[in-house]
Amino acid sequence: MSGIAAGKVAIVTGAGRGIGRAIAMLMASEGASVLVNDVGAGLDGAGNDAGPAQAVAAEIAKAGGKAIASTLTITEPKNGDAIVKAALDAFGRVDILVNNAGILRDRIFHKMSWSDWSDVIAVHLHGSFNMSRAVAGHFREQNSGAYVHMTSTSGLIGNFGQANYMAAKLGIVGLSRGIALDMARFNVRSNCIAPFAWSRMIGSIPAETEAEKKRVERLQQMTPEKIAPLAVYLSSDRAEGISGQIFSVRNNEIFLFNQTRPIRSLQRSDGWTPQQLDAQLKGAFAPSFTPLDRSGDVFSWDPV
Repeated sequence: MSGIAAGKVAIVTGAGRGIGRAIAMLMASEGASVLVNDVGAGLDGAGNDAGPAQAVAAEIAKAGGKAIASTLTITEPKNGDAIVKAALDAFGRVDILVNNAGILRDRIFHKMSWSDWSDVIAVHLHGSFNMSRAVAGHFREQNSGAYVHMTSTSGLIGNFGQANYMAAKLGIVGLSRGIALDMARFNVRSNCIAPFAWSRMIGSIPAETEAEKKRVERLQQMTPEKIAPLAVYLSSDRAEGISGQIFSVRNNEIFLFNQTRPIRSLQRSDGWTPQQLDAQLKGAFAPSFTPLDRSGDVFSWDPV
């Protein structure tokens, strides 16, 4: 099968539904053999169901592609190794990892429990590490490989009730950047995508008033299939030279995000006291403070 990913082997986590499914399907149609990983859990991480992963693998095979299913949870390091071994046993190599799996446990911070925090971190951040580490040795040995990690504008900008999710998603940016720096010498690339898509993760938005209904209609245009082309492109050899970057997809728009750098400075040759800081810091820095925006405040226009 020809295509931009021809001859590649891709592992896509959380690929039973939504964005992960769309990426797995397009990856296969572009010529990659795909390991479809999904535990089949609910949006909050509860339960499991082998059906979604197996259904996507079967759909790929029916369309003439190559795929196998895996229902192992990525929160266990040993499972990361087992998932990679399954891909190697089936297809002989591994070239691409898409870290997409995730759960939500939204709570206002003063009501957030330890399990709300730790379960979200375990799937998004620990899971992304487990999978990334499991393929790293193989990428190094073959002197090639591509990582695509899913971050979120909730982490990059902010949102209410998502301190756990924000921490995990911003942590993934650090993980991706670290991989990009450490593995550049082995011709391995690592990038992030912050996706806007109508999926289970935003499907619970209320739609009672006429304005809310119209907003939901606009959001529903942002299908998971709009995210997949960038993920597949970044995974391909055509994206050579692109690494350590943060992208976002919002319907038909693609954004490149900036990354944290110093923007103002203050210095005194004899150092600082709290009183001197009180006299100078706000006046010097306040115009450049980042406001407490939410993602919707920054992306304030309708999807294009």
